[in-house]
Amino acid sequence: MGEDVSAVVGACGGQDSAEDPALLRRVLGVRLRRLREAAGISGDAAGRAIRASHSKISRLEAGRVSFRAADVDDLLTAYGVRDVELRNEYRRLVQQANGIGRWHTGADLTVERPDTYLALEDAAALIRCYAPNLLPELVWTPSYAHTVYTIADRRPDIQRRVEMLAQRQQLLTREDPSRAWFVIEESALRRPLGGAEVWQGQMEHLAELAQRPNVTVQVVPDHVGGPAISGTPFTVLRFAAPELSDIAHYQHLAGPQFLEKPSELDRFNAVWDRLCVCAFPPERTTELLDTLVDLSL
Repeated sequence: MGEDVSAVVGACGGQDSAEDPALLRRVLGVRLRRLREAAGISGDAAGRAIRASHSKISRLEAGRVSFRAADVDDLLTAYGVRDVELRNEYRRLVQQANGIGRWHTGADLTVERPDTYLALEDAAALIRCYAPNLLPELVWTPSYAHTVYTIADRRPDIQRRVEMLAQRQQLLTREDPSRAWFVIEESALRRPLGGAEVWQGQMEHLAELAQRPNVTVQVVPDHVGGPAISGTPFTVLRFAAPELSDIAHYQHLAGPQFLEKPSELDRFNAVWDRLCVCAFPPERTTELLDTLVDLSL
């Protein structure tokens, strides 16, 4: 119960992620959930302890909202935590978790706490990503990204979004990089968004990434029909710290969703396994990309 918070967060990965408030909210939420479960207290009862609802407890335990120090004090009391040093440790963690981190983007980039996902992504030891009809964002070149963002919503902050994406992509090439596994549709590779020059640059960049020891790229052939297996893009994040469970994340028109229950993750893992089995093996990726580029010349 009294594990070192800094050690837990430091094990999550990422050179600058250890102090990120969004990740600390996640760690704090996990610890509070474990305290509640150990005390045998329901979410409804925990909500009453802070004059709130079960849904508020769910959001706190998922690390998706800020924490009030008074609420955490009341929860610790309800959970039977009397140790003064441990309670002070939680107070310090609350203060850190409510700060502004390196992934704070403002409210205009997406609908709900984008810093939470960005910090988790940056801290993940393994990122598995599938994006039907488009390439996954983490492999986009700046020109390809600018093209997609312009087509998608024509908002005025396109350049800012491209720059933010470039920062995110550093997790693939930094000194201690995350492992990444991308499953891509063959049809997406044949779609020359932005014109021939942008498309060729994107193919070359993807081929270079596929050669990196920390990156795996698989291509689902057209005849398999990957979108029939899953028409929804999704990412599953895995962390080095055992305290943090896997998280599945997907985006839809109503906003982002984070799923972490074992039954939910089982469904995503089953879909992922089917996609990987149906896709060409990773060792064929470079050959496929070279063939596509040659055919376009």
